[in-house]
Amino acid sequence: MTGESAPEEAWAVAVERRSLLDLGYRMLGSVHDAEDVVQETYARWYALEESERAAIERPAAWLTRVASRICLDVLASARRRRERYTGEWLPEPLPGAGTWTSAAPGPDDPAERITLDESVAIGMLVVLDSVTPAERVAFILHDVFGVPFAEIAEAVGRSPAACRQLAASARRRLAQDRPSLTPASEEARVIAEFKRACATGDLASLTALLDPSARLRSDGGGKVSAALRPVVGRDRVARFVFGVLRKVHRAEPTATLTETTVNGRPGLALTVGETVFGVVSAEIVAGRATEIWIMLNPDKLHAW
Repeated sequence: MTGESAPEEAWAVAVERRSLLDLGYRMLGSVHDAEDVVQETYARWYALEESERAAIERPAAWLTRVASRICLDVLASARRRRERYTGEWLPEPLPGAGTWTSAAPGPDDPAERITLDESVAIGMLVVLDSVTPAERVAFILHDVFGVPFAEIAEAVGRSPAACRQLAASARRRLAQDRPSLTPASEEARVIAEFKRACATGDLASLTALLDPSARLRSDGGGKVSAALRPVVGRDRVARFVFGVLRKVHRAEPTATLTETTVNGRPGLALTVGETVFGVVSAEIVAGRATEIWIMLNPDKLHAW
């Protein structure tokens, strides 16, 4: 970057913010943590001497490498924190079909947005949470962001060959546990029927929409009531869903399920007026829900 003026340098660095937020959210499944990573990355950039910054030929690559290292550290500590987490831990859900911003900038300000695509589907983030931190970093950097293994090696402190193996290991796990995405139109149809069955109290119809081995996980974070362990089997899942809805309606008679978009895929929001206090996402295979995730932890619903 030698020879660039200060304003040009500042702009070249600032425009990377969106990419770094994209990276951080995919790495960590948390908007708050992603924003902390971006803030720390920029703090380290501006802590460099001006001559040191000027000597960096590719600021974007430097920022990505530093952010990835921070994410790797956060992932390692997150595993320890989640051992103390109350109940199931689920990724933070994002509203909207295209982009989302925690800072709510105007429509012409893309700097703060997180782009939503297949790589941030709730199911993808859940499976990614099961691989090792190093595997997750290598996979996301290479398969999602197209970073060469030689550069990934600098971020994770391993050889390029080792990073290639890390990404391959994560890829195998995803292929094993994450089926191909169902077309959004089919997901929307099943979600609409799911909502209708819940609204009418039709237990038989709801059960028919679930795979026989359907699994439901709910995240209350110890802040609100939620199942501490997965609920497995379509009969148990259907009855659990109705039980949750009955409990909600006793407390909030005006609560409704609203079709919405969760991490770019069809989903449901449990609302009272303008307030969202629950978000439902599901994985649909062959017209039935195989996985259902219910996010109830209010700390993860600020964006809604």
